[in-house]
Amino acid sequence: MEKTERWRQMAIAPKDGSRILVTIHSAEQGAAEVDLAYWSRSDQFGLEGWRAADSSPGRVVEYAEPELKCWMPMPPVNLNSNLMPSAWEGDDEQQLDGAGI
Repeated sequence: MEKTERWRQMAIAPKDGSRILVTIHSAEQGAAEVDLAYWSRSDQFGLEGWRAADSSPGRVVEYAEPELKCWMPMPPVNLNSNLMPSAWEGDDEQQLDGAGI
């Protein structure tokens, strides 16, 4: 993953259906995680919102806006690496987008 790719605020996440990486807030069920998600317009499966279908085959997961902490564009393909970025664990959203530097 290139160093130029950073976690960004959800308010500026693309809502055009493109797939992005998202950090899911930690909860009672476990620590923060990274998932592959996309914005979906309302259809026969539900209202518009953030969905993930790639991480759980055969199951579409819908995320409420407050469940998602931040996002990152999909990193370029590196066939020699099978690594996902770590979930963002910060509390200060000013640090997202490099704004807190």
